[in-house]
Order: sequence, then C-alpha cells, then structure tokens
Amino acid sequence: MAGELFIYSIGGFFAGIVVFILGVVWFRQMRLIENIPTSKIRSLAMGISEIYGKVVPGKQLLKGPFSGEDCIYYKYEIKELRKTKDTSYWATIRSGSERAQFYLKDDTGTVLVEPKGAKIDISKDYEFGSGWGADPPQTVLQFMEANGMHHESFFGMNKQMRFMESSIVPGDNLYILGTAGDNPFVEEGTAKNHVEDIMIHKGENEKFYYISDSNERDILGKLRLKAFAGIFGGIALIAGCMAVIFIFTGML
Repeated sequence: MAGELFIYSIGGFFAGIVVFILGVVWFRQMRLIENIPTSKIRSLAMGISEIYGKVVPGKQLLKGPFSGEDCIYYKYEIKELRKTKDTSYWATIRSGSERAQFYLKDDTGTVLVEPKGAKIDISKDYEFGSGWGADPPQTVLQFMEANGMHHESFFGMNKQMRFMESSIVPGDNLYILGTAGDNPFVEEGTAKNHVEDIMIHKGENEKFYYISDSNERDILGKLRLKAFAGIFGGIALIAGCMAVIFIFTGML
C-alpha cells in the first residue's frame, strides 16, 4: 500500500507540473487578448490583430457530416460505449475536421481569413445518440456507410453510440486573434482598398492563432478560470505529492 502511494505521488508530482505549465500558457493567452484592442476591419494594420464580425463564405463551402448544413468549418466525433469486466466507458472510434477560407465582415468592411493553423474553439451544435430501439439519423447512417462503419452489432442490435458535430456556418459571429498579412490571392497594386490586400492567418512568429464563436468577455472569463485553476491547482498538487514523497523517503 505504501509503495503504491509513493508511485502515485511521483505520478501526481509530474502531473502537477504539466497542469501548472498549462495554467501559465492560459494566463499568457488571457493577457495577450486583454492587451490587444479590437480593430475595425477597415482600419486593420499589418501585424497581430483582433477582429469581430460575421462569417461570409469564400469560394468553397463544406457540408457538415451529420447535419448536412453548409459551413466553412466542422469537426465531428463518434463514440461507442465499451464495457469491460469492471467498468464501462465511451471510446472515440472516429473523429475529424475540415476548414475552408472565408471572409469576416463588420460594419466597416470585409477581410479574408485563412483558418489553417488556428485553434478553433466553438460550441457543440449537434449531438445524436443511438442504442436499443433508436437508430441514428439518416445523415449519420449515410456518413457511416460511406466510411465503412456499422451501427449494428454482430447480432443485429444497435450499438450504443454518440455522434457529435460542431460547425461554423455563414452568418455566425466570430472573434479572431491572428496576424494581418499580405493577401497572396490579390495581385500587387490591383486592390481597390487596402483591406482587399490583407489576409488574416497564422503568423510565422506567432504561436497563438485563435478563432471562437464566443465574445471577448466570455473568452477572457473562461481563460481566467482555467489559468488560475491550472496555476494554483498545479502548485497544490506538486506540494501535496512532494510532502508524501518526503514523508515516505524519510521512513526508509
């Protein structure tokens, strides 16, 4: 018993370090958002920028795999209930995402956004479940068939599964923190206004490129909670595990 406690304490010590580091990262992200004012699109200057507006589709529209809705970004996850001798758990059996370029529009103008490399933080839009007496929706069945998946067990019974999808659709409000740089799709000297020659993307020297369907106040509130929970929770976990380790090693 004492040996197991010692091993758990060592594991908890390193877990505390990871939690603390994450807390510091979230704190820095929070401070970055706080320190950068929201720019109107017409007044965008080159460099790291913060904008807020509505999504306007670009040349490519995607289809949500489960909802079938037009979108410029989606992510999905399929989980299946697995059972062992002692417990049961939801295992992710398939997940994926896709994103396309789009425009963001406010009351002053429109700017092209390249979402590649961005951390996209959006709420879940759809969740479906299947199980005994409950078949998945037709769009889900079509997706599973196209990808060689089955919702029924060997005995013909529906598996207990969950199907989740999050997406960004035209007209959604988005907050974006990214780098305003040159638009490579516009020939130099042909832009009618300077915003046409700008594209929001992940800067070469910027580690944080962030897109969210929440407003800035809600984003900051969530980051603040995560940051302080990570920092102080990590410190508490490190201190507690170190105390157990010192007590145990002192007993040897």
